[in-house]
Amino acid sequence: MMLARNADSLFWIGRYVERADDMARILDVAVQQLLEDPTVDPDRAVRQVMAVLGFTTDDGGGHTVWTLADQVAYDRTAAGSIVGLISAARENARGAREVISSEMWECLNATYNGLRDAERRARRLGPHDFLSYVKERAAMFAGLTDATLSHDDGYSYLLLGRSIERVDMIVRMLHSRSGDRTSSPSWMSVLIAAGAQDTYIRAYRGTVDAEHVVEFMLLDRLFPRSVFHSLQVAERYLAELDHRPDRVGAQSRALTLLGRARSSLEFIDPQTLMPNLATHLLDLQVMCQAVSDSISEEHFHIAPYVSWSDAGPAAEAQQEQEQENA
Repeated sequence: MMLARNADSLFWIGRYVERADDMARILDVAVQQLLEDPTVDPDRAVRQVMAVLGFTTDDGGGHTVWTLADQVAYDRTAAGSIVGLISAARENARGAREVISSEMWECLNATYNGLRDAERRARRLGPHDFLSYVKERAAMFAGLTDATLSHDDGYSYLLLGRSIERVDMIVRMLHSRSGDRTSSPSWMSVLIAAGAQDTYIRAYRGTVDAEHVVEFMLLDRLFPRSVFHSLQVAERYLAELDHRPDRVGAQSRALTLLGRARSSLEFIDPQTLMPNLATHLLDLQVMCQAVSDSISEEHFHIAPYVSWSDAGPAAEAQQEQEQENA
């Protein structure tokens, strides 16, 4: 058994690091497109990226690569920025030092301490330098987690958080292109952001079109960043944590939601994905939120077990006085 606060911290470390990594990937592709393609409207493109990542934009125009990086990557006052996410992961790791390895803590701590230098370099050379730093450090943390953390309940919580966040972020990547033409070259940017371009090209012999990209990113059984694979991982580790032996198969709500989402993709006709893509993506996002809420309720005991109340003579006298006044 693990303390609820440690389980909660590990779950959110997995989510925060994965979110920072995926945001860096999405931003890197968007920045390269803005800098290299003169036909792209910078203000519209920046607004689209920020909307996909859940950021609000003001009504004024004039958004550029630099304003995008300032708000989404460098902003230390925003909890949802890349810097804010790494800071949150570090604080959770600080509170759970007894259940993570020294190498994991040192990696997160060094990553956070190196952000200012990475930002200074990026302001001189461009955002790519900062975003590459984040991606490399996230990959290092993932490797240290697999190599130095005992594969027990703590490891399961961390990978559960990582997998749920990965589903949500891949869905956001696809949603950002759901209105594009099926032959648009922008679908390649989804593959690049997910680090999937090489694997996709080998699997589909170089043919890049919307139907195949969506099929690969949602349904592929072998690629670790596909939605189906991530759901499988999340379901497996949650099943290990959900200690509910039952003869009729009763299980937690979170595990039920994950199983339904996984089975709906497992048996779906790939030909029906594109016509109903927006609906499928919205359903997956709603599922991720519901699973996260359910895990918090069932595993981290967000509600207190006991609500203490005064029961002494002074409290009784105060209650009597309040009744008389009423």
